Amino acid sequence: MKKNNIKYIKQTAAVLCAAVLMCGCSAPTADQGSGATAVNETSVSDTTDEADPDSQGNDASDPSGSITADEQESLSSELYAMDTVMSLTAYGAHAKEALEAAETEISRLDKLLSISSESSDIYQVNQNGSGELSEDTKELLASALEFFQETDGVFDCTIEPIMEAWGFTTHDYRVPDSSELSGLLPLVDASAVSLNGDQVNLPSGVRLDLGGIAKGFTSSRVMDIFAQNGVTSGIISLGGNVQTLGRKPDGSLWRVGIQDPGDLNSMFAVVKVADEAVITSGAYQRYFEQDEVRYHHIIDPRTGYPADSGLTSVTIISPDGTLADALSTSLFIMGPEKAAAFWQQHKDKFDAIMMTDDGTVLVTSGLADRCQITSSGKVEVVS
Repeated sequence: MKKNNIKYIKQTAAVLCAAVLMCGCSAPTADQGSGATAVNETSVSDTTDEADPDSQGNDASDPSGSITADEQESLSSELYAMDTVMSLTAYGAHAKEALEAAETEISRLDKLLSISSESSDIYQVNQNGSGELSEDTKELLASALEFFQETDGVFDCTIEPIMEAWGFTTHDYRVPDSSELSGLLPLVDASAVSLNGDQVNLPSGVRLDLGGIAKGFTSSRVMDIFAQNGVTSGIISLGGNVQTLGRKPDGSLWRVGIQDPGDLNSMFAVVKVADEAVITSGAYQRYFEQDEVRYHHIIDPRTGYPADSGLTSVTIISPDGTLADALSTSLFIMGPEKAAAFWQQHKDKFDAIMMTDDGTVLVTSGLADRCQITSSGKVEVVS
């Protein structure tokens, strides 16, 4: 898919936020070729730009109306990378340079981290069982191995053989039998990956896939590029992985809506953020059905089957996009009790909004003053 040209938009910030990010929230699409249905991940999160009553008394806002025209004007662009539609918006006089640099970097990382591109680091390592990694791939793999340790193996970057068996990487969806999964599970073990400097070695049959954190890593990189180019206000959606730079030009917080798993056209929560990523994993995002049973793409590496944890949606809010990407998947697999315990041990790094199978919404206490639950179900605060 060819990327669109950068579009110059001269409007107020209030109009822009709602317009720009909607293009990152496409409707679910059906994979007609496979006879199964997959929900496009671009619909995970959306932004809303309704009037924010809290911003009126915020010292960071500008009630005098002295925001310059350049600060209110934005540039936005859309491109296709990492198998999803990405939308980028930057405000201010340096937005054009920032967007061009960000698009170049996204394309570079896409090629570098792909499991299917023959020129990528990951493809070469998977084919050869070893190899020398570029600085970015080394950094991302090191992070993946750290998340493996911190989550007691719940986040595992060697899950690729199991994902392929289910068809989630090939789109040839099927339910593997238990004997096939039993034969593949020994190959899923990130502790067997040896990373020494820029050299990585894999045991026979083990394959890497950094897709579980690649978009989060990329969104944080885009924020760095925006800042380096003099942009102080921006928002992006990489297939529904939302990340913000600073506040809106008027000084108020960004408002990011979380999609309702039971009604994909609605939101069940809205969270206010600045300089943070908002990343969601949900059983409703990608799945197929066979014999009237739905199988989603969030695989528990300990069993080889789609996670049945009691959660249907997990959203992580953190300044670290890579961490938010990894933990949205990990906490989903853990289930509500273990996820809450994990947050209590790491509450300085992230907050979370989780929905259980019965519609109960769990919100960590760090979000108490900046999260609005719009669903009618039960709400519990995790403290």
